[in-house]
Amino acid sequence: MAFEFTGEVIEWRGPAPYYFVRVPDELTDAVKDAAKGLEYWGQVPVLVTIGDTEFWTALFPKDGAYLVPLRVAIRRAEGVEDGEDVAVSMQVTRRR
Repeated sequence: MAFEFTGEVIEWRGPAPYYFVRVPDELTDAVKDAAKGLEYWGQVPVLVTIGDTEFWTALFPKDGAYLVPLRVAIRRAEGVEDGEDVAVSMQVTRRR
């Protein structure tokens, strides 16, 4: 199942800084339904496109919602910084 949304890049400080885009709350139930049988340890495999960059990752569950992790290579390729809004296309699917 495919989803499209725009979200703000947020920084989560742990032992190292991590960056995410939060999946909007109104999509959470639909993502959970689409992920049935695909989840592992609460994470959901997805194919994500931001700008011209397509990449595989897994949604990170957080406080009843999901976060799309943004690796450094993705942020650099698209010139994405903390606090910016980005358009996200996401497909819940197993990696092929």
